[in-house]
Amino acid sequence: MKVAPSFWQINPEIAFLNHGSFGSCPQPILKFQQELRGRLEHQPVDFLVRELEPMLDAARSELAGFIGANADDLVFVANATTGVNTVLRSLQFNSGDEILVTNHGYNACRNAVNFIAQRSGAHVIIAKIPFPIADSDLVIEQILQAATSRTRLAFIDHVTSQTGLIFPISKIVAELSRRGIDVLVDGAHAPGMLPLDVNAIGAAYYTGNCHKWICAPKGAGFLHVRPDRQSLIRPLVISHGANSPRSDRSLFQGEFGWTGTSDPTAFLCVPEALRIVGSQLPGGWTEIMRHNHALALAARKMICDELGIPLPCPDEMIGALASMPVPDASGSPPQSPFYLDPLQERLLNEHRIEVPFIPWPAWPKRLLRISAQLYNSLPQYKTTAMALKEIWRE
Repeated sequence: MKVAPSFWQINPEIAFLNHGSFGSCPQPILKFQQELRGRLEHQPVDFLVRELEPMLDAARSELAGFIGANADDLVFVANATTGVNTVLRSLQFNSGDEILVTNHGYNACRNAVNFIAQRSGAHVIIAKIPFPIADSDLVIEQILQAATSRTRLAFIDHVTSQTGLIFPISKIVAELSRRGIDVLVDGAHAPGMLPLDVNAIGAAYYTGNCHKWICAPKGAGFLHVRPDRQSLIRPLVISHGANSPRSDRSLFQGEFGWTGTSDPTAFLCVPEALRIVGSQLPGGWTEIMRHNHALALAARKMICDELGIPLPCPDEMIGALASMPVPDASGSPPQSPFYLDPLQERLLNEHRIEVPFIPWPAWPKRLLRISAQLYNSLPQYKTTAMALKEIWRE
């Protein structure tokens, strides 16, 4: 499988095995974004006042088709963390209410849950899901055991960030819905990694990123709100749409469509990213997802075999991310919220490998997490395994 070297801006001198953290936007998409920015600055009023709304509508429509959603139920936000905060800060929680999360949740979003709980007097209930894990059914069992009659909202990952697991989200949403519990899905990693049908999942709220596996520019995310919940959700920034007299679109769309002057070009690049990245393999996005999944599975098996690590989860729980337990860290825990374990720094400085070591469930326990994208190749993971063997022999 060959993609032109000029397609990506990834440093060719580094084995970049961390696409999952921020993604990388291909050069043709960045060029398109710059053209849009040129148009914006050439005539800002034309672009922002006359042209922007129909362009955003068209971009939402294309994204909706890709993720299995209705465009009217979809709005752009900067990223999934913004989507999570938007929902949490829109909903009203009372003292004694419970917000159900798992121990696999992303730290930034858990902080948002904790903030809301502390402010309202709600309780955060943690469903403890083991990793390594033998079966995805255990995810459902642990979540349902933690749910009670006081559970007001469940906040569940589709693909977990630290552990790289695909949760059986459709089954989880269905089971919780039967108990009258709404679900907010953190789908940060799912779009472009997995075939996605948001309508079929049926969650009250689903948020995801376009800058990761779709490879759109940074600042492109979305929030999907089921029609029966849209009246509850307001943007983080209240602006002109709040008292708009328009009747040609919903208040939901009107409020999120304009939250103040900003650069909207990342949103407008999403259709171009879907088209350009999707054209890199003959089978389009279906083949890209299959390719990255197969590479992630082959890479984790190679690393686990070389380092003597049992495979920590079934193949079907892996997308294009894979995490593996490695020996405990020593010394003080990293201060950066982006981990930067000393071992990560050593691999970069001595071996030109960029791959994260994630403290989970808590320091000094840690995971090695690899990503698989079109610019990666199996020898890069072999080099990583050999470098780690060399370091741990010292």
